[in-house]
Amino acid sequence: MKTLTPEFYRELEEIQAVDFVIVDLTLYLHTHPDDLEAVKQYNTSVQKSKKLKKEFEMKYGAMTSFGYSYSRHPFDYKEAPWPWQV
Repeated sequence: MKTLTPEFYRELEEIQAVDFVIVDLTLYLHTHPDDLEAVKQYNTSVQKSKKLKKEFEMKYGAMTSFGYSYSRHPFDYKEAPWPWQV
């Protein structure tokens, strides 16, 4: 398994925090679909999550498979650690 830096963990934690906000806002918006400020916050969070994940994957490799992430050459998704292993 690769040796992971503190920066790897910091960046992964930031992604997880933003994704938690997205999940929380999704639940809120199910019952408050007309809350414009919540929709704006949701969209901003999604944009931030996509940006952070793209940057993370450029440094460390794919976070997901099955067409959600691009691969480097050679195909490296099989290389550990996977996000759920850290």
